[in-house]
Amino acid sequence: MSAETISSPNIISLNGRVISLAHTICAYSAFFAALIVGVSLHYHKIVENAHYGYPDEWFPSVSATIGDRYPERSVFQILIALTSGPRFLLLILSFIRYSEVNSFSFNLFGLICGVIRTVTCGGWVYITSTDDHDAHDVFMIAYIVLTIPWNYYVTTSTPKRTSLRSGRFYTSISFFGLLVPLVYFFIQHKVHEVAGAYSIYAYFEWGLILLDVAFDAWSVKDLSDLEIQISSNKELSFKILESADVTFELEKKKDNDFKPISADEFNVLEIFSNIINSFIFWSVATSLPLVIWYFPLWNMGISGFELTILSYLSPVFLLIKPIRKFYTKTPQFTRILTVAFGVGSYLVEDPNARLLFISFGVIFGFLSYSNELLSNVNSPNRLRLYSVTFVLGLILSSIAKFWNYTNNPIWPIMHYENGGWNKTGILLGLIGAFLTPKTISQQPYSYKSSAPSTLFTGLGLGSLLFSIHALLTDSSTIITWVWNGYPITGPVPIHGSVSIIALLVTSYVGYTKQIQHRTLAVCGVVNGFILYAFHGWTGYIGGLFYSSFIVLSVPVYFQNAARLTPSVFFFASFVYIVLILAHVWIVAYAFVPAGWVLRERTDIVYGTSTLLLISGLLKFDQLPTSIKIKESVLKVSSFLTKILFSFAVLASIVAYQRFPLTDPKPYHPDSKLLTAGIWTIHFGLDNDMWGSEGRMAHLIKDLELDVIGLLESDTQRIIMGNRDLTQQIAEELNMYADFGPGPNKHTWGCALLSKFPIINSTHHLLPSPVGELAPAIHATLDVYGEYVDVVVFHSGQEEDEEDRYLQSLGVRDIMGSSDRPMILLSYLVTEPTVGNYNNYVSKESGMKDIDVSDWDRWCEYILYKKLKRTGYARISRGTITDTEVQVGKFVIEKDEVYSQERVHESDVEPDMRFPDMFYGEGVRGHAFHVFDEPRYYD
Repeated sequence: MSAETISSPNIISLNGRVISLAHTICAYSAFFAALIVGVSLHYHKIVENAHYGYPDEWFPSVSATIGDRYPERSVFQILIALTSGPRFLLLILSFIRYSEVNSFSFNLFGLICGVIRTVTCGGWVYITSTDDHDAHDVFMIAYIVLTIPWNYYVTTSTPKRTSLRSGRFYTSISFFGLLVPLVYFFIQHKVHEVAGAYSIYAYFEWGLILLDVAFDAWSVKDLSDLEIQISSNKELSFKILESADVTFELEKKKDNDFKPISADEFNVLEIFSNIINSFIFWSVATSLPLVIWYFPLWNMGISGFELTILSYLSPVFLLIKPIRKFYTKTPQFTRILTVAFGVGSYLVEDPNARLLFISFGVIFGFLSYSNELLSNVNSPNRLRLYSVTFVLGLILSSIAKFWNYTNNPIWPIMHYENGGWNKTGILLGLIGAFLTPKTISQQPYSYKSSAPSTLFTGLGLGSLLFSIHALLTDSSTIITWVWNGYPITGPVPIHGSVSIIALLVTSYVGYTKQIQHRTLAVCGVVNGFILYAFHGWTGYIGGLFYSSFIVLSVPVYFQNAARLTPSVFFFASFVYIVLILAHVWIVAYAFVPAGWVLRERTDIVYGTSTLLLISGLLKFDQLPTSIKIKESVLKVSSFLTKILFSFAVLASIVAYQRFPLTDPKPYHPDSKLLTAGIWTIHFGLDNDMWGSEGRMAHLIKDLELDVIGLLESDTQRIIMGNRDLTQQIAEELNMYADFGPGPNKHTWGCALLSKFPIINSTHHLLPSPVGELAPAIHATLDVYGEYVDVVVFHSGQEEDEEDRYLQSLGVRDIMGSSDRPMILLSYLVTEPTVGNYNNYVSKESGMKDIDVSDWDRWCEYILYKKLKRTGYARISRGTITDTEVQVGKFVIEKDEVYSQERVHESDVEPDMRFPDMFYGEGVRGHAFHVFDEPRYYD
């Protein structure tokens, strides 16, 4: 093929390979020239880090080499600037080269990714960590993330079964493979401060540079038949040379690579196996973000362990033909490893190692589901069954969480001591794994319609996985979305059985009926908006229909994804990860790079997810009549009906067992005593990464707390496992519960538990122009026939002074708005008697400090008015969290007499004293502390 000949004489004629060579030479020269200059002039300075210098550290990192010193910094920046010209020409030539094999939309997608990636490269190159550490990290992370779609675009555009494609594929795999040891040694350096770890980390960092440039260097082969000619009339043309000696050696496909076996024969064991395998899959997949969350939670910032989220990208390994053939012939292998690493990870006590184990479980889990879909491509009816059993496994995991108060009992944060069913999970998982059916077929089914779009299928499938994970993996998630406090105007947690039954009905409809895609799309848009915009029963009904929209999309995407190459599952996993990170950014904006971009933008994240799902549905054609529901589908539907009914009965039994049979009663009604506490519970993960709700309930019971405010309690997010910490505590201790502002309100959460009836509660978001949102609950309780107000409040960060000042005024006004007796259970981030403290304790609020003499406070405070204080204590945290429990005892008096007088405990009625068990060493790590006082009675 040749371009139209230009009559004017050529001034310049450049072969495409020259552009590739120029890019490679300039890029490598920039880095290695800087390394040579840096080592020659400032070796001891550039190997030094925050913890060690030479000889403990001996090799400089990339950032220290290119950004810290003159003249190496200048040498690097000059040479890397010269790389930009070849770089942009390389993007244009690639766009032209691949236009022959790709659709325009996919080609444009690749070009846009390449351009943005190049710009982000300029960001971390010219903004060094010394200039602006956050900006440098943002651009660097963005560059690495964008490398995934860029490498995917280039690799999949290269002809199959060629040395060029293999070279690019293995270079890309090596690049991302190096990230694992890179993160490990960075953690060894940053967290454990191991000498020499940073130098080893630097080896892998330089290895990434080599591989990154090498990936683009492969373009010297497939751009060699492109030529840029500049003629005398300044016109630019691209010419494909007829004589170019570029050939791609294709391997002959063997006829016996895949031998199809039965397509539409079903058996009971296969259905049970698929359901169990899906249950394990969702249990393992949902546990990874939860376990990752432990590390930034305790490090108060990005820890490096977050990169294990890339485990979701494991379907990329199916692009390697021998691996795919092996997994197809032995599907039990990956299922067994999913159980061993995923469910069995609870046996590993060290949190770091446990995260590594669960990451491998996720890797094999995603390999399993992707390969099994591809193996069923020749049977639309089998795919349909696989889709419904995939959803049923999801529902079974939701029932298990419903039974266990929103904790999946086989998660790696569970063990026997806190209610785990891990051994049962391993046994069940192994049964499902061994029963996994053998290879079906990977020979393409003869569809009359054209193949689906890889781009739209990948975008939609990734959004589908995200939507399921974010909203359907727990039966109470959409309930907390629409919760608006007391009086109750909507569903409560035990209505999770209704959510489960709705999904079961939808699953049956999705299996037996053919739903029009446009109807499904309209359902998604309308009900997604209702869920987002309304509270109470209206929002909940919208949420149920939106859940149905998600479930009904599963068979559509599974049927289309199975008709494509494994690359669609890799792409879908990438989209899934991006949406998870966006989902984190909306609430963690104060702690992540460029957090302002998605601050409080639930609408953008879930709106984007919905639109991507819908765009894929509208892009797909309905399946041809010839492969619509067959007799075999109708035969198996009667058996599925029995399973669905069994699941519905099980969910109803759980709801019945969890229904409260008696009204809550205070601990000391004869003394008309109200014991109130405040506790920052750190999202229910203890120091050793175990779920801590049960231990928390024990302490609250031992302290005989009638009312307690819980802070940092909103765990209804992907990164916290979609849990509700209030359910187990409230039901075990028979207390009323107010979840507080829901997960769609973008706070870290506050909750209220009470033995007294909650007459009314209002949720507040205090002014937070800069930092994290400050939630508050203003509730009115019926305390022995008298109305008493309780305010639970969490102030913003120490760094955001303006936020905390405005919030102090807001809470002051809330407290001042009521003339009733009141208690503030709070996290104020202030020193006693100074600064914002004087807004909380003021004439306007009417509030008094429970103990002005307690100078050793910074965060937690108890304030009150129009009540008689009879006791105050602070209880050590043990290993449950990082914050103590503060407790106050009060009685209602008609005429308030405020006094800070302290008396011996022997002068207090026994019924009004604190429990004896917390003296001395205390119990289970909890003891009275701060006040060094003798015990005043025997």
